[in-house]
This record gives sequence, structure tokens and C-alpha cells, in this order.
Amino acid sequence: MQHDEVFKDPKKNIEDFSFNKSVVKVFDNMVTRSVPYYLEMQRMISEMGKDFATPGSVVYDLGCSTGTTLINLDPVLSNDIEFVGFDNSDEMVAQCIKNLKEGGVTRKFEIKNQDLNVGVQLPNASVVIMCLTLQFIRPLYRERLLQEIYNQMNDNGCLILVEKVLGEDSLFNRMFIKYYYDFKRRNNYNDIEIAQKREALENVLIPYKLLENREMILAKGFRHCEVFFKWYNFAGIVAIK
Repeated sequence: MQHDEVFKDPKKNIEDFSFNKSVVKVFDNMVTRSVPYYLEMQRMISEMGKDFATPGSVVYDLGCSTGTTLINLDPVLSNDIEFVGFDNSDEMVAQCIKNLKEGGVTRKFEIKNQDLNVGVQLPNASVVIMCLTLQFIRPLYRERLLQEIYNQMNDNGCLILVEKVLGEDSLFNRMFIKYYYDFKRRNNYNDIEIAQKREALENVLIPYKLLENREMILAKGFRHCEVFFKWYNFAGIVAIK
């Protein structure tokens, strides 16, 4: 795992964040140092995925990045369950395929380059995972994407969503952001790195409030919806069709 120093050096012009080659090389280090309890959330996703992935169905990872979620799910699911991962970065797709093969995943799997803003096909879906993905979808298309997921999901299918969220109250939102930056400093990011990455993400990662995400999910038809994880400005939601 290469150490993340993408934003370490001061830059005159900050470009919008993208999952390019330099980010892909350090992504696993970046995400574990930038997302509180990331590994525990991954464990929880596997735990819930095991309960809802049905024999002969397909588990979809929308925004699969380097394949961590699918690799973690592999040993706990029966071999007749297929994996399909989508990512809109060629570099991520290549890295994910490489990691799945090196991680010993022998079940049928397919990793595709797909822009989720334009829609998605999800035949025979029992579990759909969006781990830190919906926040990167343009707000204009989020409700449509969630509706497509619901419409194509098998009965009793499960949607697992992890998002960076805004606080319901502006006072707490400011506090939570401060605590989050303190978390990043504890993981050895300096103030220049924090500021430059924040600027790079400003027009790319657009979070909603937790309740906005929950209400949006329920409005699409999901019968049950529950928060399974919360840490200041990060949350996990599980919903059942």
C-alpha cells in the first residue's frame, strides 16, 4: 500500500478531484486515513451482505474502487453468487480486477467502466452496495439512480449506502467538520494537505444531510431503512425492498 502524498506539496492551481492514476496508486492508504472506521464499515457491509445475498443472485458494488468490498465479501458468500463492480475510472477498473485476482477471488465476476450519472443495469440484484459513491453522483441524477436500483432489485433485496453527510444543524455541522479535520491530522495529514484536498473536492463531492438521504431512499419505495453507522459527518444506511 503506497503512502498518500497527493496533496502534500503546495499547488498554485487546484484541479477538481478525480480518481486518476496518482490517486489510484495510493487510494487504499488515502481512504483508511481519510474515512473514520473505514475498515469496520467494510466489515459491517460484509456482515449485512451475507444475510441478504441469495444463492444464484448478483451482488453489485457501485463505485467499486480497488475492490476492497468485494474481496471482503468473497469468503462469506456461496460461490454461485456473482460479483459485478462499476467504476468510472479506467485506472480503478484495472486495479480492481488485479486486486480481485491477487486476492484469490475465483467466483464469476465482472468489473466495468460505468458512469452512474447516466444510469445502470442491475439484473438479478440481491445486494447493491454504494460505499462513498452516491456523494459523487451529480445531485440532478441521484433520485433517478436510486429509483433504478429499487426497480431492478430482487424482492427483499438490500441496498447498503455509506456517505459523507452534512449535519442537520449548522452549529453541529461546523463542529463535526472540525472534529473530522482533527481526525485527519491524527492520521498525519498536514493543514496544507487538508486544505488542498478540500478545495479539490468542493465541486465534486456534494454531501446531503443524513435525513435527506434517508427520505430520498424511502421515497423510492424501500420498505425498511435504518442507520447502521454514524460518526460525526459520516453515516451508513441499509434499506430493504
